[in-house]
Amino acid sequence: MLYQDLLNIQEEVSLDPKEKRIPSESAGNELAIGIPKERSQEEKRVSLIPSAIRTLIQKGHKVFVERGAGLESHYPDEDYTSNGAFIVYSQEELYNKSGLIVKILPPTEEECVLMKEKQVLISALNLGTLRKSFFKHLTEKKVTGIGFEYIETLAGDKPVVKVLSEIAGMMSIQIASRYLESDKRGRGILLGSIAGVPPATVVILGAGTVGESAARTALGTGAQVMILDKDITKLRQVEHNLNRQVVTAVSNQYYLNKAVRFADVLIGAISSRGERIPWIVTEEMVKSMKPGSVIIDISIDQGGCVETSRPTTPSNPVFMRHGVTHYCVPNINSLVSRTSSNALTNTLLPLILELGEFPDIHSALWKNLPLRNGAYLYKGYTTKKPLMDLYDIPFQEIELLLAGGI
Repeated sequence: MLYQDLLNIQEEVSLDPKEKRIPSESAGNELAIGIPKERSQEEKRVSLIPSAIRTLIQKGHKVFVERGAGLESHYPDEDYTSNGAFIVYSQEELYNKSGLIVKILPPTEEECVLMKEKQVLISALNLGTLRKSFFKHLTEKKVTGIGFEYIETLAGDKPVVKVLSEIAGMMSIQIASRYLESDKRGRGILLGSIAGVPPATVVILGAGTVGESAARTALGTGAQVMILDKDITKLRQVEHNLNRQVVTAVSNQYYLNKAVRFADVLIGAISSRGERIPWIVTEEMVKSMKPGSVIIDISIDQGGCVETSRPTTPSNPVFMRHGVTHYCVPNINSLVSRTSSNALTNTLLPLILELGEFPDIHSALWKNLPLRNGAYLYKGYTTKKPLMDLYDIPFQEIELLLAGGI
């Protein structure tokens, strides 16, 4: 009987050799996902790589990719179409066809205008680069905004922030090494030591994921590393994780002044829960630094932790102030766009799949904690109080909005 079945199958294939579509798995909500080409701040990453598209298609979703969205990360359009995506040829077409927009950076003013009523947006927020008009556009259109910086699990983990922070920490040391060289107006020193010559001193402000990643990378070069943070628990943890190879100190005025003065490289790795970062390094402290030393202010996407910092771009990344090189590119991860796009996809794809398991955005936010934590805009309201304080816009707790059925 089995033999006869096999013969029947063989005959069917020989008579009808056409490809057959594999039935897709049912989804709670068929999403129309748009992946725009990034245009602001010379961004080179793409929010989802081609391999993620096949997974989304198999779950019953549609994916629209703007032409050339992945080229800067070496993912041609053909890689997307071969995995089931539709290529669209303009921003207008992409925003018109998509209910969910997945980006790297927040929309530009032009993109805000293109967004439709009650669309869902997932992207970074980068408070240090936004104006009130951004929130005005999106609240008027009752867009639901989910920010990378706010997505947080019950255990307190921030999956998107963590992976981007690890890359940023590694990149900061790679960049610092380059700008210490003489032809970049640096001190002309190596990070590591050779026999008879002491290593460079790397001072890191912040013992979070960025700081630990930067410290681990700097230690790998042979540099002398010091980490300052206000949180003793974090300092203990980073000492443990790095086998006590780093010097740690509480971030008070005495230790800050002393550390900044002796630093060859100063890494600003302060983070906050979706708020602007206060300056902890003043201009007077920068004046005390060694000529040719380097500041890498990774906190610049939240306003920066150094008073003399201001946002720069990948094509014009540095400026000199008081004889110190300042590197303040908000999207530092874009320099390794392919690695960053892969890492970001690994964290975003599960969240998008979970979003598709619910019939609407209200149900998704009500039942999924990380997505609910990530929401900073919902149907015309700001749902994070610091944003109300910064931009003077209407605020309401997300739980109250959802409980009220809004």
